[in-house]
Amino acid sequence: MKVLITGGAGFIGSHLADLLLEKGYDVRALDNLDPQVHGKDPGRPDYLAPEVELLVGDVRSHIDVEKALDGCDILVHFAAAVGVGQSMYEIEHYTSVNSLGAAVVLEEAVKKRDSLKKMLVASSMSIYGEGLYECPRCGQFAPELRPSKQLEQHEWEVRCPECNCSGEPLSVPETKPLYPTSIYAINKRDHEEMFLSIGNAYGIPAVAMRFFNVYGTRQALSNPYTGVGAIFASRLLNDNPPVIFEDGNQSRDFIHVHDLARACWLAIENPESSGKILNIGTGKPSTILRIGQAIASELGKPSDNFIIRNEFRAGDIRHCFADISRTREVLGFEAEISFEEGVKDLCRWVATCTSADLVDRATEELEKYGLTR
Repeated sequence: MKVLITGGAGFIGSHLADLLLEKGYDVRALDNLDPQVHGKDPGRPDYLAPEVELLVGDVRSHIDVEKALDGCDILVHFAAAVGVGQSMYEIEHYTSVNSLGAAVVLEEAVKKRDSLKKMLVASSMSIYGEGLYECPRCGQFAPELRPSKQLEQHEWEVRCPECNCSGEPLSVPETKPLYPTSIYAINKRDHEEMFLSIGNAYGIPAVAMRFFNVYGTRQALSNPYTGVGAIFASRLLNDNPPVIFEDGNQSRDFIHVHDLARACWLAIENPESSGKILNIGTGKPSTILRIGQAIASELGKPSDNFIIRNEFRAGDIRHCFADISRTREVLGFEAEISFEEGVKDLCRWVATCTSADLVDRATEELEKYGLTR
């Protein structure tokens, strides 16, 4: 069986490639080696397994995608421009790479529909917007964004829209109403809806995986729009304090890339995943401040030297972590790598790296466009 992974030379794609090779698959990667991710004058990444056939190309090119799909039995679509904040001012670029790219990939996939046995697409927890909450008086509610007036007063927690009480965060099931709050999130919603609808129409089994916050080795440390763990690590490697918006007590669901790759492999193998949308997380929330302190401690840096800005960014949410009941039922999946073990693994790798700290530049861009207050 041959698998095409678009974005297969990247952080998550390369880890999935390793696992699929281990399981006996042949793997081909289509990747544009974006300099924002791979650095100036990028070539084949050293970490990419030599058995992976790498085609350098663009998912917006019919020629490149047609060539990449030739002879493949399974399509995994990971290729995307990634970065919530950046997507809010590079709107055309993100929509072109993400939505148009997915359209081209699907048009070429339709031509191969008689030979394609499965399609898997990476979606994102960002499409939920805010998480799910419980009000002690009014019950469950799924809010939209916190009002700007509330945030300007540095009142960070989500309130019940009926009685104004603070809500208790709950795990988020796949059935929660979607409220994407960035162009990137809208693009990822497009991804899952496009793949599932085309899969259904043409009889190609398809599954959409809603990734929560993925961390681990190979994440681009010099990309200031990547995951928060890599951003914190980059700052700390350069002896700069990590920057945290709001008060640091906002929470996310951090899943190690090895666990996430295993979930993708299970979804490829399991026919019961077809037509499904599945949360891929741990089901356990961790605060942004906690992950920053854990990384600092592992790297031997001060764990109390953070810039807490007490400002907010447009579109930011307070709490969101996964309900993995459906994923457990369909795939038999549970995350196996603990937060503590995962951070140790990340930091062992980070300690061998160098990186350019571009966080201040990225923050200045947000400020220039009025996206921080």
